[in-house]
Amino acid sequence: MNVFDFDKTIYDGDSTYAFIKYSMKKHPKALLYLPYIGWVSMMYYIFHRGTKTQFKEKMYRFLKTCDTKNDVDEFWDLNLKNIKPYYRKLHRDDDVIISASPEFLLKPLEKRLHIRVIASRVSPVDGKTTGENCYHEEKVRRFKEVFPDGEIHSFYSDSYSDEPLALLAKKAYIVKDNEVTAWDYSRHKTNLRT
Repeated sequence: MNVFDFDKTIYDGDSTYAFIKYSMKKHPKALLYLPYIGWVSMMYYIFHRGTKTQFKEKMYRFLKTCDTKNDVDEFWDLNLKNIKPYYRKLHRDDDVIISASPEFLLKPLEKRLHIRVIASRVSPVDGKTTGENCYHEEKVRRFKEVFPDGEIHSFYSDSYSDEPLALLAKKAYIVKDNEVTAWDYSRHKTNLRT
């Protein structure tokens, strides 16, 4: 099987932030959470307070103002066009996406793209998380949970933070825009925070 990160790898951009923007435009009450999201972002990224999982759980509180299931379907009606052309050429029906984005956001792609999704477990109702953010080593743990004997033929990501998965694969590639090049194992993500 081939395994892919999602945001900036096969999706042109960050789907989570695009969905937040979409939700706030559709549900003006969600805008009331903007100062809070700014605050928790500053605490996490500038002052290094808390874990990535804790930060994201706080950020997703805006979901309380949304009709998430319908919003997600409408979001993909508008944004499926952002799947990168190189991926459309490589696609196979046994492809797996492993992403830190919320599972509720990416799960509809299983039917739309004919792929398997493993992502962060986040409640679409209130943003509460179950388990850790699906990032770095957690991606390996989640992959092995679903595919205990699974072998990764090729792995694709836009970030060297995914090195643990790259090391599991027979071949690994780094993706920048639509350019795919061999993984450079001498490079490591330097500002890694989980």
